[in-house]
Amino acid sequence: MRALAIAATGMDAQQTNLEVIANNIANINTTAFKRGRAEFTDLLYQTERAQGVMNRANQSVVPEGANIGLGVQTSAVRKLHIQGEISQTSNDLDVAIVGKGWLQVDGPDGNTLYTRAGALNKDSTGRLVTIDGYGVQPNIVIPTDATEVTISKDGIISARIGTANNLTELGQLNLSNFANEAGLKPLGDNLFSQTEASGNAVTAAPQTEGFGYIKQGYLESSNVDSVKEITDLISAQRAYEMNSKVITTADEMATIVSQNLKR
Repeated sequence: MRALAIAATGMDAQQTNLEVIANNIANINTTAFKRGRAEFTDLLYQTERAQGVMNRANQSVVPEGANIGLGVQTSAVRKLHIQGEISQTSNDLDVAIVGKGWLQVDGPDGNTLYTRAGALNKDSTGRLVTIDGYGVQPNIVIPTDATEVTISKDGIISARIGTANNLTELGQLNLSNFANEAGLKPLGDNLFSQTEASGNAVTAAPQTEGFGYIKQGYLESSNVDSVKEITDLISAQRAYEMNSKVITTADEMATIVSQNLKR
């Protein structure tokens, strides 16, 4: 009975949906986290009767056919790159990107990775790094005797050295954009890597046309909406239960057929 297999694909799809929702809820307080959304497509169809063919020789055309679907499959888990709420931290090295753009960081194997989590810090040499120790590109070193650090909206980092009257410019933060942000590959640690689907990174200074700007002393929060996630969670549970009921009903119908055949 096809209903058993079809309902099984539905239960599997809702299990995936539940896992995506669970990951969203788990990361509700993760800096700059982008919520995921499971997307599904229907499977192939079995044609019992084709449409658009003659019902008999030289007779009328059948207006619609009988095509039985074989269930559902997961087609993608899409990251929704929507701006999260900007929260003030008052930490000089915290930066939020308002608008489009990604910070570039050095990956563990020397490749360039991308992040919007701007909770920056300094390593033992004063180099600007992410909270997990990945170096920010370009290489910017804050002197040990710096008494004040400022980061402008266009990404220029300056510091007051000792008791100097003027600020010293240390470097420039750039941002990268992609033609298809949904094509970026999530790696964990708030990092993403470029793929063929995302296209090549286009890099420019903040506030350039098409790019966002830097806001010092702020962080971008997760864009997970707790109310929506709970609503989606309930919907996924109900859909799972309905598919489970289909399997129960199909099994009962098969039992009835089996019992009648024995008579």
